[in-house]
Amino acid sequence: MSITDRIATLFKAKTHATLDRIEDPRELLDYSYDKQVEMLQAVKRALVDVATGRAGVERRAAGLRRSADRLSQQAEQAMSAGDEDLARQALTRRTAVLAHAGELQERQDELSEEERKLADATKRLQAKVETFGTRKEAIKAQYTAAAAETYINETFTGVSEDMSDAGLAALHAQDKTARLQARVSALDDLLASGTLADATQPAGDEEFQARMQEITTAAAVDRELAELKERLKTTGTGPESSGPDTPQDAP
Repeated sequence: MSITDRIATLFKAKTHATLDRIEDPRELLDYSYDKQVEMLQAVKRALVDVATGRAGVERRAAGLRRSADRLSQQAEQAMSAGDEDLARQALTRRTAVLAHAGELQERQDELSEEERKLADATKRLQAKVETFGTRKEAIKAQYTAAAAETYINETFTGVSEDMSDAGLAALHAQDKTARLQARVSALDDLLASGTLADATQPAGDEEFQARMQEITTAAAVDRELAELKERLKTTGTGPESSGPDTPQDAP
């Protein structure tokens, strides 16, 4: 199993245990994003570690190859000096050094391949995290809007029920008011026609009002008679035009 696979498996195990405890989708999105960022950071650290290990192996392999070159030169010098045993020892050591260098080269190749995979994984994960970050904000905004709309609708549903009750109460009040107004109008008509006595007037008020009407009428008649006499006196056609001493014809 590669390093990236081990990292992914570890984060999946932790993530699944935590997701079961999250209810708000927005928190779930933020948590998932944070986990991806953590995984990206872990992959980057793994990439640095692999690159560091590969560079160390490469330096050791290069040192062994330089040692093999020196041992080869030493073997030539020993042979030139006529010391075959020393030359053989140098060549034996050179063979062991080259074998070790070959092993390190294989390890270096493996680390280089792992480094390449981690570098590719880092680029892909980086792009995925950035895309998910943008998408999660859009989804959170949509969820927030939907939640607000749902709350408003639920609130207005309750308000509608209350308004329905209030509407029925208003209709009942309007109907009762109309009936009272009709009754008041009918009573006014009865009072105006005299069919129904006005309870606000004191007892005997009708006789009093009739007497007052007679007095008012008599006064008006007297006033008109006086005016008539005055006009007749002015024109000389009235009964007073013959003077006070004019004898009246006997009947």
